[in-house]
Amino acid sequence: MLPQEVIRHKRQGKVLSLEEIEFFVQGMTDGSISEGQLAAFAMAVIFNGMTLTERVALTRSMRDSGSVMSWPDLDGPVLDKHSTGGVGDNVSLALAPIVAACGGFVPMISGRGLGHTGGTLDKFEAIPGYKTKPDNDLFRSVVKDVGCAIIGQTDDLAPADKRFYAVRDVTATVESVDLITASILSKKLAAGLDGLVLDVKCGSGAFMENPDDARALSESLVLVANRAGVRTSALLTDMSQPLANAAGNAVEMRNAVELLTNDGHDTRLRAATLALAAEMLVVGGLYPDNGQALEAAEEALTSGRAAARFGRMVSALGGPSDFIEWMDHYLPKADHVVPVPALKPGLVTTIDTRAVGVAVVELGGGRVRPEDDIDHGVGLTGLVEVGTRIEAGQPLALVHARTEDDAERAIARVQAAYTVSDMADAPEISSVVLDRVDFDDA
Repeated sequence: MLPQEVIRHKRQGKVLSLEEIEFFVQGMTDGSISEGQLAAFAMAVIFNGMTLTERVALTRSMRDSGSVMSWPDLDGPVLDKHSTGGVGDNVSLALAPIVAACGGFVPMISGRGLGHTGGTLDKFEAIPGYKTKPDNDLFRSVVKDVGCAIIGQTDDLAPADKRFYAVRDVTATVESVDLITASILSKKLAAGLDGLVLDVKCGSGAFMENPDDARALSESLVLVANRAGVRTSALLTDMSQPLANAAGNAVEMRNAVELLTNDGHDTRLRAATLALAAEMLVVGGLYPDNGQALEAAEEALTSGRAAARFGRMVSALGGPSDFIEWMDHYLPKADHVVPVPALKPGLVTTIDTRAVGVAVVELGGGRVRPEDDIDHGVGLTGLVEVGTRIEAGQPLALVHARTEDDAERAIARVQAAYTVSDMADAPEISSVVLDRVDFDDA
Protein backbone atom coordinates (compact mmCIF):
# COMPACT_ATOMS: atom_id res chain seq x y z
CA MET A 1 0.00 0.00 0.00
CA LEU A 2 1.27 3.49 -0.85
CA PRO A 3 0.67 6.60 1.31
CA GLN A 4 -0.01 8.75 -1.75
CA GLU A 5 -2.82 6.40 -2.80
CA VAL A 6 -4.53 6.76 0.57
CA ILE A 7 -4.18 10.55 0.26
CA ARG A 8 -5.57 10.45 -3.28
CA HIS A 9 -8.58 8.40 -2.20
CA LYS A 10 -9.45 10.87 0.54
CA ARG A 11 -8.79 13.84 -1.76
CA GLN A 12 -11.33 12.32 -4.17
CA GLY A 13 -13.88 12.08 -1.36
CA LYS A 14 -13.78 8.31 -1.05
CA VAL A 15 -14.42 6.45 2.20
CA LEU A 16 -11.17 4.97 3.46
CA SER A 17 -11.06 1.31 4.45
CA LEU A 18 -9.95 0.16 7.89
CA GLU A 19 -6.80 -1.24 6.31
CA GLU A 20 -5.94 2.10 4.70
CA ILE A 21 -6.44 3.99 7.97
CA GLU A 22 -4.40 1.48 10.00
CA PHE A 23 -1.63 1.63 7.41
CA PHE A 24 -1.53 5.41 7.50
CA VAL A 25 -1.49 5.57 11.32
CA GLN A 26 1.32 3.03 11.42
CA GLY A 27 3.26 5.34 9.13
CA MET A 28 2.57 8.29 11.43
CA THR A 29 4.00 6.29 14.31
CA ASP A 30 7.12 4.76 12.77
CA GLY A 31 8.04 7.75 10.59
CA SER A 32 7.65 5.92 7.28
CA ILE A 33 5.09 8.55 6.18
CA SER A 34 6.60 12.00 5.72
CA GLU A 35 5.41 15.26 7.26
CA GLY A 36 4.40 16.43 3.79
CA GLN A 37 2.21 13.36 3.36
CA LEU A 38 0.67 13.87 6.79
CA ALA A 39 -0.12 17.48 5.89
CA ALA A 40 -1.68 16.43 2.58
CA PHE A 41 -3.81 13.82 4.30
CA ALA A 42 -4.98 16.34 6.91
CA MET A 43 -5.90 18.85 4.22
CA ALA A 44 -7.84 16.18 2.30
CA VAL A 45 -9.83 15.44 5.49
CA ILE A 46 -10.44 19.17 6.02
CA PHE A 47 -12.00 19.45 2.54
CA ASN A 48 -13.87 16.12 2.33
CA GLY A 49 -14.52 15.06 5.92
CA MET A 50 -14.79 11.54 7.31
CA THR A 51 -17.70 9.24 7.96
CA LEU A 52 -18.45 8.04 11.47
CA THR A 53 -16.92 4.66 10.61
CA GLU A 54 -13.72 6.35 9.43
CA ARG A 55 -13.55 8.53 12.58
CA VAL A 56 -13.91 5.47 14.82
CA ALA A 57 -11.23 3.61 12.88
CA LEU A 58 -8.84 6.59 13.01
CA THR A 59 -9.42 7.04 16.75
CA ARG A 60 -8.90 3.38 17.55
CA SER A 61 -5.78 3.15 15.37
CA MET A 62 -4.23 6.22 16.98
CA ARG A 63 -5.14 4.91 20.44
CA ASP A 64 -3.44 1.62 19.63
CA SER A 65 -0.29 3.29 18.24
CA GLY A 66 1.23 3.08 21.74
CA SER A 67 0.48 1.53 25.11
CA VAL A 68 -3.14 1.07 26.20
CA MET A 69 -3.51 0.89 29.96
CA SER A 70 -5.69 -1.55 31.88
CA TRP A 71 -6.74 -1.54 35.53
CA PRO A 72 -7.71 -5.12 36.52
CA ASP A 73 -6.97 -4.61 40.24
CA LEU A 74 -9.39 -1.71 40.86
CA ASP A 75 -12.77 -2.30 42.49
CA GLY A 76 -14.61 0.58 40.83
CA PRO A 77 -15.05 2.26 37.46
CA VAL A 78 -12.11 4.04 35.82
CA LEU A 79 -13.33 7.50 34.82
CA ASP A 80 -11.99 10.72 33.34
CA LYS A 81 -12.98 14.14 32.04
CA HIS A 82 -11.64 16.18 29.14
CA SER A 83 -12.14 19.92 28.65
CA THR A 84 -11.66 21.68 25.33
CA GLY A 85 -10.06 24.55 27.24
CA GLY A 86 -10.88 27.96 28.60
CA VAL A 87 -9.83 30.75 30.94
CA GLY A 88 -10.04 30.26 34.71
CA ASP A 89 -10.96 26.62 34.10
CA ASN A 90 -9.40 24.75 37.03
CA VAL A 91 -12.29 22.27 37.29
CA SER A 92 -10.05 19.17 37.09
CA LEU A 93 -8.22 20.04 40.31
CA ALA A 94 -11.32 19.58 42.49
CA LEU A 95 -13.24 17.26 40.17
CA ALA A 96 -10.87 14.27 40.33
CA PRO A 97 -10.83 14.06 44.15
CA ILE A 98 -14.61 14.58 44.34
CA VAL A 99 -15.19 11.61 42.03
CA ALA A 100 -12.58 9.56 43.88
CA ALA A 101 -14.35 10.28 47.18
CA CYS A 102 -17.55 8.88 45.62
CA GLY A 103 -16.04 5.55 44.55
CA GLY A 104 -14.56 6.26 41.13
CA PHE A 105 -10.94 5.93 40.06
CA VAL A 106 -9.55 8.84 38.05
CA PRO A 107 -6.21 8.38 36.23
CA MET A 108 -6.30 11.88 34.72
CA ILE A 109 -3.67 12.47 32.06
CA SER A 110 -3.66 16.22 31.44
CA GLY A 111 -1.98 18.70 29.15
CA ARG A 112 -0.26 22.05 29.31
CA GLY A 113 -1.73 25.39 28.35
CA LEU A 114 -2.54 25.90 24.68
CA GLY A 115 -2.78 29.39 23.21
CA HIS A 116 -4.76 31.64 25.53
CA THR A 117 -6.10 28.75 27.63
CA GLY A 118 -4.55 27.43 30.82
CA GLY A 119 -3.24 23.90 31.34
CA THR A 120 -3.91 21.60 34.28
CA LEU A 121 -0.34 20.31 34.23
CA ASP A 122 1.07 23.86 34.52
CA LYS A 123 -1.06 24.46 37.61
CA PHE A 124 0.29 21.36 39.35
CA GLU A 125 3.86 22.33 38.51
CA ALA A 126 3.31 25.35 40.77
CA ILE A 127 3.44 22.87 43.70
CA PRO A 128 7.05 22.22 44.76
CA GLY A 129 8.06 18.58 44.40
CA TYR A 130 4.88 17.43 42.62
CA LYS A 131 5.76 14.80 40.00
CA THR A 132 3.80 15.45 36.83
CA LYS A 133 5.65 12.61 35.09
CA PRO A 134 5.89 9.79 37.64
CA ASP A 135 6.96 6.32 36.61
CA ASN A 136 4.20 3.89 35.74
CA ASP A 137 4.37 2.00 39.04
CA LEU A 138 3.93 5.18 41.10
CA PHE A 139 1.09 6.38 38.89
CA ARG A 140 -0.77 3.09 39.27
CA SER A 141 -0.23 2.90 43.02
CA VAL A 142 -1.50 6.45 43.60
CA VAL A 143 -4.63 5.78 41.52
CA LYS A 144 -5.27 2.58 43.48
CA ASP A 145 -4.54 3.97 46.95
CA VAL A 146 -5.92 7.51 46.66
CA GLY A 147 -8.47 7.08 43.88
CA CYS A 148 -7.04 9.77 41.62
CA ALA A 149 -3.76 10.94 40.12
CA ILE A 150 -3.35 13.92 37.80
CA ILE A 151 -0.23 13.68 35.65
CA GLY A 152 1.11 14.57 32.19
CA GLN A 153 0.97 12.53 29.00
CA THR A 154 3.67 9.89 28.71
CA ASP A 155 5.57 9.32 25.47
CA ASP A 156 4.07 5.87 24.94
CA LEU A 157 0.41 6.97 24.98
CA ALA A 158 -0.97 7.65 21.48
CA PRO A 159 2.37 8.65 19.91
CA ALA A 160 0.72 8.87 16.46
CA ASP A 161 -1.39 11.77 17.67
CA LYS A 162 1.63 13.63 19.04
CA ARG A 163 3.34 13.60 15.63
CA PHE A 164 0.17 14.23 13.62
CA TYR A 165 -0.91 17.16 15.80
CA ALA A 166 2.49 18.84 15.44
CA VAL A 167 2.03 18.78 11.65
CA ARG A 168 -1.59 19.99 11.82
CA ASP A 169 -0.57 22.84 14.12
CA VAL A 170 1.70 24.39 11.46
CA THR A 171 -0.37 23.59 8.36
CA ALA A 172 -3.71 25.25 9.24
CA THR A 173 -5.46 21.88 9.58
CA VAL A 174 -6.36 21.93 13.28
CA GLU A 175 -9.97 23.04 12.76
CA SER A 176 -11.47 19.73 11.69
CA VAL A 177 -14.11 18.06 13.87
CA ASP A 178 -12.99 14.68 12.49
CA LEU A 179 -9.34 15.18 13.39
CA ILE A 180 -10.05 16.93 16.71
CA THR A 181 -12.24 13.99 17.68
CA ALA A 182 -9.53 11.43 16.94
CA SER A 183 -6.86 13.54 18.63
CA ILE A 184 -8.75 14.02 21.90
CA LEU A 185 -10.14 10.52 22.17
CA SER A 186 -7.05 8.57 21.15
CA LYS A 187 -5.19 9.93 24.18
CA LYS A 188 -8.09 9.56 26.61
CA LEU A 189 -9.08 6.05 25.51
CA ALA A 190 -5.46 4.88 25.81
CA ALA A 191 -5.84 5.39 29.58
CA GLY A 192 -8.10 2.32 29.77
CA LEU A 193 -11.29 4.09 30.80
CA ASP A 194 -14.71 2.68 31.63
CA GLY A 195 -16.36 6.08 31.28
CA LEU A 196 -15.55 9.56 29.98
CA VAL A 197 -17.23 12.96 30.27
CA LEU A 198 -16.40 15.76 27.86
CA ASP A 199 -16.60 19.43 28.81
CA VAL A 200 -17.00 21.27 25.50
CA LYS A 201 -16.71 25.04 25.90
CA CYS A 202 -18.31 27.75 23.79
CA GLY A 203 -18.11 31.52 24.02
CA SER A 204 -15.47 34.22 23.71
CA GLY A 205 -12.85 32.28 25.67
CA ALA A 206 -13.31 28.94 23.90
CA PHE A 207 -11.70 27.53 20.77
CA MET A 208 -15.23 26.68 19.57
CA GLU A 209 -16.87 30.08 20.10
CA ASN A 210 -20.08 29.25 18.22
CA PRO A 211 -22.59 27.06 20.12
CA ASP A 212 -23.51 25.16 16.95
CA ASP A 213 -19.85 24.27 16.34
CA ALA A 214 -19.46 23.20 19.97
CA ARG A 215 -22.57 21.04 19.69
CA ALA A 216 -21.27 19.38 16.52
CA LEU A 217 -17.95 18.58 18.21
CA SER A 218 -19.77 17.22 21.29
CA GLU A 219 -21.90 14.91 19.19
CA SER A 220 -18.90 13.66 17.25
CA LEU A 221 -16.91 12.96 20.41
CA VAL A 222 -19.78 11.16 22.13
CA LEU A 223 -20.64 9.06 19.08
CA VAL A 224 -17.05 8.01 18.38
CA ALA A 225 -16.12 7.28 22.00
CA ASN A 226 -19.21 5.12 22.51
CA ARG A 227 -18.58 3.26 19.25
CA ALA A 228 -15.00 2.73 20.41
CA GLY A 229 -16.33 1.00 23.52
CA VAL A 230 -16.19 3.69 26.24
CA ARG A 231 -19.42 5.01 27.72
CA THR A 232 -19.24 8.76 27.15
CA SER A 233 -21.39 11.86 27.46
CA ALA A 234 -20.72 15.58 27.07
CA LEU A 235 -21.74 18.85 28.67
CA LEU A 236 -21.64 22.09 26.71
CA THR A 237 -20.50 24.80 29.11
CA ASP A 238 -20.31 28.57 28.92
CA MET A 239 -16.97 30.28 28.39
CA SER A 240 -18.28 33.76 27.58
CA GLN A 241 -16.55 34.89 30.78
CA PRO A 242 -13.76 33.37 32.92
CA LEU A 243 -15.05 30.35 34.78
CA ALA A 244 -13.28 31.24 38.04
CA ASN A 245 -12.33 34.64 39.39
CA ALA A 246 -8.66 33.75 38.93
CA ALA A 247 -6.59 33.06 35.82
CA GLY A 248 -2.99 31.89 36.05
CA ASN A 249 -1.25 28.89 37.55
CA ALA A 250 -0.55 29.34 41.27
CA VAL A 251 -3.54 31.67 41.61
CA GLU A 252 -5.85 29.03 40.09
CA MET A 253 -4.34 26.33 42.30
CA ARG A 254 -5.14 28.51 45.31
CA ASN A 255 -8.62 29.09 43.89
CA ALA A 256 -9.25 25.34 43.54
CA VAL A 257 -8.06 24.56 47.07
CA GLU A 258 -10.42 27.24 48.38
CA LEU A 259 -13.25 25.47 46.55
CA LEU A 260 -12.24 22.13 48.07
CA THR A 261 -12.06 23.60 51.58
CA ASN A 262 -15.34 25.51 51.16
CA ASP A 263 -13.57 28.86 51.49
CA GLY A 264 -14.23 29.99 47.92
CA HIS A 265 -17.05 32.05 46.49
CA ASP A 266 -16.84 31.10 42.81
CA THR A 267 -20.42 30.01 42.17
CA ARG A 268 -19.89 29.30 38.45
CA LEU A 269 -16.77 27.22 39.09
CA ARG A 270 -18.54 25.27 41.82
CA ALA A 271 -21.59 24.66 39.62
CA ALA A 272 -19.49 23.44 36.68
CA THR A 273 -17.36 21.19 38.87
CA LEU A 274 -20.34 19.53 40.57
CA ALA A 275 -22.26 19.13 37.30
CA LEU A 276 -19.30 17.37 35.67
CA ALA A 277 -18.70 15.24 38.78
CA ALA A 278 -22.34 14.12 38.79
CA GLU A 279 -22.14 13.30 35.08
CA MET A 280 -19.02 11.18 35.67
CA LEU A 281 -20.69 9.29 38.51
CA VAL A 282 -23.68 8.45 36.31
CA VAL A 283 -21.52 7.48 33.30
CA GLY A 284 -19.53 5.22 35.63
CA GLY A 285 -22.68 3.52 36.91
CA LEU A 286 -22.05 4.58 40.51
CA TYR A 287 -25.42 6.37 40.73
CA PRO A 288 -28.58 5.74 38.70
CA ASP A 289 -29.49 9.35 37.98
CA ASN A 290 -28.13 12.87 37.99
CA GLY A 291 -30.02 13.97 41.09
CA GLN A 292 -28.53 11.30 43.36
CA ALA A 293 -25.11 11.74 41.81
CA LEU A 294 -25.18 15.50 42.39
CA GLU A 295 -26.12 15.01 46.05
CA ALA A 296 -23.20 12.59 46.48
CA ALA A 297 -20.75 14.99 44.80
CA GLU A 298 -21.91 17.90 46.96
CA GLU A 299 -21.53 15.81 50.13
CA ALA A 300 -18.00 14.77 49.13
CA LEU A 301 -17.11 18.43 48.64
CA THR A 302 -18.79 20.01 51.68
CA SER A 303 -17.72 17.25 54.10
CA GLY A 304 -14.04 17.75 53.29
CA ARG A 305 -13.59 14.18 51.99
CA ALA A 306 -12.61 15.46 48.54
CA ALA A 307 -10.09 17.89 50.03
CA ALA A 308 -8.53 15.03 51.98
CA ARG A 309 -8.17 13.01 48.76
CA PHE A 310 -6.54 15.99 47.05
CA GLY A 311 -4.03 16.38 49.89
CA ARG A 312 -3.16 12.67 49.79
CA MET A 313 -2.69 12.80 46.00
CA VAL A 314 -0.32 15.80 46.23
CA SER A 315 1.73 14.12 48.95
CA ALA A 316 1.84 10.74 47.17
CA LEU A 317 3.13 12.40 43.99
CA GLY A 318 5.97 14.18 45.80
CA GLY A 319 4.36 17.42 46.94
CA PRO A 320 4.20 18.70 50.53
CA SER A 321 2.13 16.61 52.94
CA ASP A 322 0.67 19.80 54.44
CA PHE A 323 0.03 21.58 51.16
CA ILE A 324 -3.65 22.33 51.77
CA GLU A 325 -2.96 23.82 55.20
CA TRP A 326 0.05 25.88 54.10
CA MET A 327 -0.51 26.47 50.37
CA ASP A 328 0.33 30.18 50.65
CA HIS A 329 3.73 29.19 52.00
CA TYR A 330 4.41 26.81 49.12
CA LEU A 331 2.88 28.49 46.06
CA PRO A 332 4.99 31.08 44.19
CA LYS A 333 3.89 34.71 44.29
CA ALA A 334 4.41 37.65 41.96
CA ASP A 335 6.35 40.73 43.09
CA HIS A 336 3.69 43.26 42.15
CA VAL A 337 -0.05 42.98 42.88
CA VAL A 338 -1.96 45.98 41.52
CA PRO A 339 -5.63 46.70 40.78
CA VAL A 340 -7.19 47.17 37.34
CA PRO A 341 -9.39 50.28 37.81
CA ALA A 342 -12.66 50.49 35.90
CA LEU A 343 -12.57 53.45 33.51
CA LYS A 344 -16.25 54.34 33.99
CA PRO A 345 -19.21 53.43 36.19
CA GLY A 346 -21.94 51.06 35.02
CA LEU A 347 -22.72 47.41 34.52
CA VAL A 348 -20.26 44.81 33.23
CA THR A 349 -22.13 43.56 30.17
CA THR A 350 -19.55 41.48 28.29
CA ILE A 351 -16.01 40.19 28.71
CA ASP A 352 -13.61 39.33 25.90
CA THR A 353 -12.48 36.21 27.71
CA ARG A 354 -9.84 35.33 25.16
CA ALA A 355 -8.19 38.71 25.78
CA VAL A 356 -8.13 37.97 29.52
CA GLY A 357 -6.31 34.72 28.76
CA VAL A 358 -3.88 36.54 26.47
CA ALA A 359 -3.13 38.98 29.32
CA VAL A 360 -2.02 36.03 31.47
CA VAL A 361 0.19 34.71 28.66
CA GLU A 362 1.78 38.15 28.23
CA LEU A 363 2.52 38.29 31.96
CA GLY A 364 4.53 35.08 31.50
CA GLY A 365 1.87 32.68 32.74
CA GLY A 366 1.55 30.94 29.36
CA ARG A 367 3.73 30.03 26.42
CA VAL A 368 4.33 31.75 23.10
CA ARG A 369 6.38 28.75 21.93
CA PRO A 370 6.03 25.14 23.18
CA GLU A 371 9.55 25.19 24.64
CA ASP A 372 9.02 28.38 26.68
CA ASP A 373 9.25 28.33 30.45
CA ILE A 374 6.37 29.89 32.33
CA ASP A 375 6.13 31.97 35.50
CA HIS A 376 3.77 30.12 37.82
CA GLY A 377 3.33 33.08 40.14
CA VAL A 378 1.77 35.59 37.75
CA GLY A 379 -1.87 35.94 36.76
CA LEU A 380 -5.14 37.67 37.56
CA THR A 381 -7.42 37.40 40.58
CA GLY A 382 -10.65 39.03 41.66
CA LEU A 383 -12.01 39.01 38.12
CA VAL A 384 -15.40 40.75 38.18
CA GLU A 385 -18.29 38.78 36.64
CA VAL A 386 -20.74 39.84 33.96
CA GLY A 387 -23.72 41.58 35.56
CA THR A 388 -21.69 43.32 38.28
CA ARG A 389 -22.40 47.01 38.88
CA ILE A 390 -19.14 48.86 39.27
CA GLU A 391 -17.95 52.40 40.03
CA ALA A 392 -15.20 54.27 38.19
CA GLY A 393 -11.87 53.34 39.74
CA GLN A 394 -13.22 50.19 41.37
CA PRO A 395 -11.06 47.14 40.56
CA LEU A 396 -12.10 44.90 37.68
CA ALA A 397 -9.33 42.52 38.75
CA LEU A 398 -5.96 42.35 40.48
CA VAL A 399 -2.85 41.86 38.35
CA HIS A 400 -0.07 39.66 39.75
CA ALA A 401 3.03 40.65 37.76
CA ARG A 402 6.77 40.25 37.93
CA THR A 403 7.54 43.86 36.92
CA GLU A 404 5.73 47.20 36.96
CA ASP A 405 5.88 47.39 33.14
CA ASP A 406 4.26 43.96 32.86
CA ALA A 407 1.55 45.08 35.27
CA GLU A 408 0.79 48.21 33.25
CA ARG A 409 0.43 46.24 30.03
CA ALA A 410 -1.90 43.74 31.71
CA ILE A 411 -4.01 46.53 33.19
CA ALA A 412 -4.58 48.00 29.72
CA ARG A 413 -5.38 44.56 28.28
CA VAL A 414 -7.95 43.74 30.97
CA GLN A 415 -9.57 47.18 30.80
CA ALA A 416 -10.02 46.71 27.05
CA ALA A 417 -11.50 43.22 27.61
CA TYR A 418 -14.31 44.51 29.83
CA THR A 419 -17.37 46.31 28.45
CA VAL A 420 -18.99 48.54 31.08
CA SER A 421 -22.31 50.00 29.92
CA ASP A 422 -24.85 52.52 31.20
CA MET A 423 -27.63 50.00 31.75
CA ALA A 424 -30.42 50.09 34.31
CA ASP A 425 -30.91 46.31 34.29
CA ALA A 426 -28.36 43.54 34.43
CA PRO A 427 -27.78 41.61 31.19
CA GLU A 428 -29.04 38.06 30.85
CA ILE A 429 -26.38 35.72 32.16
CA SER A 430 -26.01 32.24 30.67
CA SER A 431 -26.18 29.19 32.88
CA VAL A 432 -22.76 27.59 33.19
CA VAL A 433 -24.13 24.32 31.72
CA LEU A 434 -25.77 25.07 28.37
CA ASP A 435 -26.63 21.62 27.03
CA ARG A 436 -25.97 17.91 27.33
CA VAL A 437 -25.20 15.19 24.82
CA ASP A 438 -26.14 11.82 26.30
CA PHE A 439 -24.43 8.49 25.73
CA ASP A 440 -27.88 7.01 25.11
CA ASP A 441 -28.15 9.26 22.03
CA ALA A 442 -25.03 7.74 20.50
